[in-house]
Amino acid sequence: MRRTVRGIPAVHGIPAAHPARRSRAALGALTAAGTLLALLLPTGSAGAATPSGSHRSPAPQTTADAFWTASRMRSAAPLDLAAPAKGARTAAVPRSAPLKVAPTLPRLPKVPSLASLLPGALPQAGGPWTDGGAVTKTTGRVFFTYQGRNASCSGDAVTSGNKSTVLTAGHCVKLQGNWHTNWVFVPGYHDGQAPYGKWPAAKTLSTPQWTASEDINYDVGAAVVAPLDGKKLTDVVGGQGLSFNSGYNKAMYAFGYPAAAPYDGSKLIYCSGNTIKDPLFSNDHGLSCNMTGGSSGGPWFTSFDEKTGTGLQSSVNSFGYQFLPNTMFGPYFGDDAKNLYEKAQTS
Repeated sequence: MRRTVRGIPAVHGIPAAHPARRSRAALGALTAAGTLLALLLPTGSAGAATPSGSHRSPAPQTTADAFWTASRMRSAAPLDLAAPAKGARTAAVPRSAPLKVAPTLPRLPKVPSLASLLPGALPQAGGPWTDGGAVTKTTGRVFFTYQGRNASCSGDAVTSGNKSTVLTAGHCVKLQGNWHTNWVFVPGYHDGQAPYGKWPAAKTLSTPQWTASEDINYDVGAAVVAPLDGKKLTDVVGGQGLSFNSGYNKAMYAFGYPAAAPYDGSKLIYCSGNTIKDPLFSNDHGLSCNMTGGSSGGPWFTSFDEKTGTGLQSSVNSFGYQFLPNTMFGPYFGDDAKNLYEKAQTS
């Protein structure tokens, strides 16, 4: 249940930040993709960023599985960050020739989905995804420990050379100079259950701009997960396709596991519609969407096929402005996001 301190929401029992501690310019504190956790927790030196832009997580599979019990997963607080402030707009995200990577998926049972029987689901400002398909296996919740507290985001398994790459938001791997620990990806998560296993990260990475200064325009992260029971991630759940440098103003579908009210993190939620370019303080895509805390890092797809649940990932849930409710923003997948993907898939 939400409480407020002078109008600033607090979630899951974490006290809200006092207004005096926040810049007046930061009117865009995140509400759509998290719960202000970044502003609520103290900055520490443990796990400080390294010049390499990546962090190795040597925790063995058995440790991760034992640590992330159903109870801990249910109670993990959704992570958040501050949105860009006035005057923070940077130069346009570097772009080059478009690049598309096709999905690779294991054999799926040929069961007709609801989407194949009903009219298209676009647009949708937020609701449970009930049409099945590959997205229910490739999308999952991300769990980790941030400065001593257990938190959650969302992520997506993508086609990759190592068959072990997950894309998420940059702040879902590193925040305020700290790389998260106990990081696991749980594809197909449902109410404390891990139907396809808990996949611990062997390595987490983010774009150089996010690693260096946490620039909101480059809020993209990745994880290379370790094999589970001798199998690789996309051999088990499949991998979605990707699209880089594909332009703005596209029809997109966004997915995630929001855990802040009115959601509880137990179901896969989606939004869909035509995107806009952020007219305010970032170079991000914008989409009408009411997803809340915990959806950060969930995938945005172009060329999404409702019948198969497959598409080309073109962004991730990143942030929202407090003064612009029910709108989510996600970074443009330009050259730096492409380079991050290439680095992750060859790790």
